[in-house]
Amino acid sequence: MSVSIMINIILGFVAIIFGVIMFWSLPVPANQNKNANFPFLTIIIPARNEAERISSLLSSLQEQNFQSFEVLVVDDHSIDNTASVAKAFGVKLLHNETEEDGAGKSRACWHGVQHAKGKWLLFLDADTQFYNPDSLEGILTFYQRKGARGIVSLQPFHSMQHMYENLSAIFNIIVIVGMNIFTIWGRQFKTAGSFGPCILCNRDDYYLSGGHKKIKEALMDDLALGQAFLDKKLPVYCMGGKEVISFRMYPEGFKSLVEGWCKSFAVGSKSTQPVIMLMIIIWISGSFISTGALISAIAAMEALPIMLTGLLYLLYMVQTLLFAKRCGDFRWFIFFFHPILFLFFTGIYIYSLFRVYVLHSVKWKDRKIDV
Repeated sequence: MSVSIMINIILGFVAIIFGVIMFWSLPVPANQNKNANFPFLTIIIPARNEAERISSLLSSLQEQNFQSFEVLVVDDHSIDNTASVAKAFGVKLLHNETEEDGAGKSRACWHGVQHAKGKWLLFLDADTQFYNPDSLEGILTFYQRKGARGIVSLQPFHSMQHMYENLSAIFNIIVIVGMNIFTIWGRQFKTAGSFGPCILCNRDDYYLSGGHKKIKEALMDDLALGQAFLDKKLPVYCMGGKEVISFRMYPEGFKSLVEGWCKSFAVGSKSTQPVIMLMIIIWISGSFISTGALISAIAAMEALPIMLTGLLYLLYMVQTLLFAKRCGDFRWFIFFFHPILFLFFTGIYIYSLFRVYVLHSVKWKDRKIDV
């Protein structure tokens, strides 16, 4: 066995160990309290051109066992039928009252809060939906058990219908790992912020933090809002949404997927703790190392190196599959080709860096956003 192949095998197994350390667990809310007495809740849904998605969320809200809430849909200058779809469900429809066309999610959320009656506030992205009738109650129970202070945020479980959506596998993993608190050390590192699609807080803490008004210019509103709460010494709890809340990411097509992840990663990665970032880099590199080692062993036609590198490649496949299954219903067979998934992630990340630090702008939902 050549020295280079042996070194690559060792590095590959080390990278797998780092993977275990960096993504040790992803807790989810559970054990709802049927006898709990929750305060009145306001659910705020910012929506821009969400006519094809918002009905699933509104339907799932109608099915919840807990019904002591109001729903405010804030239409952010949509040019489709978002408003009429929302009205059909009988919710209160607001319009993002700003002069700027497509003023943005943060402004829409802040506008919604000005009309809210609830003591607790739940911000939901329009493309989310609850998993079962107990889902909302489970989130509220967890928040109450944590003293009903600060933020509870969930990263919804990624539901897919088309094959191209599976290209998001590594992105989903890194988004969660990059929050800093899902390592083997738990909450030893400060969280990078909050997840954006599902955020629960109380009205008093929201205003104390400055809310969405304070972060209205932030590109990554979820991270910025979490940081605003942390700045006021308020807790931020981040959790997974498996069997609680789900969403479809970028169902419009491949172009939307690229634009969406490009918008997020270059800016969001700045909030990841350096130790976690190093482990992410090592883990990503491990996929390429394991692939290179296998190719080299096959080229050398040596039985033992082929067996060891083949085992390493399969272990990487299984580990990446298990990580991804915590985040979404990805097709298992795509992980046979895990180097392609890692290569796609790396390419989009580099493109995101170029857009943010060279062009100083990104594109999202027919808008050019200056960074």
